[in-house]
Amino acid sequence: MAIPFNLGVLQLSMEPVHETVAMARACEDAGFDAFWIAEAYPWWRKHGFESRSSTAILAVIAHQTRRIQLGWGIISPYTRHPVQIAMEARVMQDLVGDRFLLGLGASKIFMKEIGEGEGEKIGPATVMRESIDVIRGVLGGEAFQYAGKVFQASVPALKPDAHTPRAVPPVYVAGTGPVLQRMSGSVGDGLLTASITTPAFVRYSKKNMLEGAARAGKDPANLIVGCVIVGSIGRDSRQGKEGAREQAAMYLANKVQNIKGSADVLLESAGLTFEELKPIAEAMEKGGRKAAAQAVTDEILRKVCPIAGSPEECIARIEEYREAGCTHIMLEIWGDDRTGQAKLFGDAVLPHFRK
Repeated sequence: MAIPFNLGVLQLSMEPVHETVAMARACEDAGFDAFWIAEAYPWWRKHGFESRSSTAILAVIAHQTRRIQLGWGIISPYTRHPVQIAMEARVMQDLVGDRFLLGLGASKIFMKEIGEGEGEKIGPATVMRESIDVIRGVLGGEAFQYAGKVFQASVPALKPDAHTPRAVPPVYVAGTGPVLQRMSGSVGDGLLTASITTPAFVRYSKKNMLEGAARAGKDPANLIVGCVIVGSIGRDSRQGKEGAREQAAMYLANKVQNIKGSADVLLESAGLTFEELKPIAEAMEKGGRKAAAQAVTDEILRKVCPIAGSPEECIARIEEYREAGCTHIMLEIWGDDRTGQAKLFGDAVLPHFRK
């Protein structure tokens, strides 16, 4: 059976918790399928935001929602031992059951900021693979012993009368490069791509995921392709794109400064070069995100392929992503009145995909 097309929203954990909870509730009221939290990192402090624990925030959101799926999109095993990740996953299972989605990624920027992975012989692929093994082993409930190159675990079996779930949630692997993208197909339950994903990058990424699935003998029909895409909406086309322009500016500056090598194919797929992005990064450093947004030309914004503009433009762009192979839209709504934007998506865009 084909995986249903899923329309969700992703938000970074860099804003006050009450604002994030309000946005999650607005997305549920609007009819979105999922709300994902991506863990912010201290780099954002340079631009007026604070990094917060995404696992803690999502637990709060769980108490404020009833229907919408809730996902970590993503957390990193470089910041939490996989046994602890399993413990936090169990909290989410207690709260929302099978509404919970587990997204795991190395997070190059987090690695850089905490001094992990630099010059080490054991790469992110090994860290990710072992993390998934441990998380699944712990959540399965049986006695679990593990001795890997990076992680060790010794966990006794759950007693039959233990009052706890025993299910293992889907585990999605975030990957920008081909190695982790193939792993998403061979080991994970699907792939999550980075922000500034374009339809061309969806096709590239899905090809890698399917190669991994084929090597492992897995049925690709059961794998998701989740894509983080910047966006905003308004009744007026130009006004509706301004939030996406600002969000694109923040991410493009971020990629120039922090993850150059990892972003190469991502930017190439968009037809973007580091040279044309340097003015955006410089403006971000000198004047913040509003100044950086002014440096994002209409041509650069076009290349980013945001889900942005009028409702009709947003519908057309979502169709383009679906045609490219995306199964789960992870929309980063930015700009003024984001809860109002969520409502407009619910009123004027989502019904098109519910037919």
